[in-house]
Amino acid sequence: MVRRIDVFGAEGVRLAAWEFADPPKGRGEAEAPGVLLLHGLMGRAAHWASTARWLAERHRAVALDQRGHGRSDKPAEGPFTREAYVADAESAIEQLSLAPVTLIGHSMGALTAWQVAAKRPDLVQALIICDMRASALGAASQREWSDWFRSWPVPFATLADVRKWFGEDDPWLERHNPSRGEFFTEVMAERADGWRPVFSRRQMLMSRETWVYDAHWEELAQVRCPTLVVRGLDGELGRAEAQEMVRVLPRGEYAEVADAGHLVHYDQPEGWRTAIEPFLDGVLTP
Repeated sequence: MVRRIDVFGAEGVRLAAWEFADPPKGRGEAEAPGVLLLHGLMGRAAHWASTARWLAERHRAVALDQRGHGRSDKPAEGPFTREAYVADAESAIEQLSLAPVTLIGHSMGALTAWQVAAKRPDLVQALIICDMRASALGAASQREWSDWFRSWPVPFATLADVRKWFGEDDPWLERHNPSRGEFFTEVMAERADGWRPVFSRRQMLMSRETWVYDAHWEELAQVRCPTLVVRGLDGELGRAEAQEMVRVLPRGEYAEVADAGHLVHYDQPEGWRTAIEPFLDGVLTP
């Protein structure tokens, strides 16, 4: 079972939170350890469905559609700042009574998660960072993303076309990746003229612009709770940087998933579970 719970973030932005399954057997909702899952740029809560379902066997698992994404509000001019995303996550934790929460974040969602953990240690008991760099990506990276967005052949005639373009035909793709195609079918909606993304590409660039030029090592070093840094072997976070992140973290641990790219939990769901479950068992055992 999945139920939607609306919460309100910074500036009153309405956010859609999705709770997966019933509270764990034998315990009330308030007694179950809380887990909040934060997707990456262009993502949505539904991308966490497989992870949330096995988490929900013992924990209260909630995934959040962040502002500008999924079913949450998409204010025309934002704000889409780091401060707004962090405030939204704080508000969701408090309104859903999830604290002390374990935050699991992918890509941009991982950055939000560690910024929340650094700012509000009272709310966060553990953290999982999935394939997000702490170093600055720079202006060239932002230009590449702008060019990539312009290359999308929207609208797509069918979902099969979405799946094929993002999984096979995208010129930015190094090799065929069927799970990437599936990932993007989740963020498309049918319009009168075909299938289009549920988000604004302009807003995605606005969101990215607020963190891509800066390094985030200082905030990482302020995270005091147990933290697992996970990377896909073929992802965007290199091994050397991941291990440096673990070194900087006061209580950092490291894991990697073979045969996985940036979309670790989509590419290798079983490998992802194998990588993070022992860590969760250690910090979330009631």
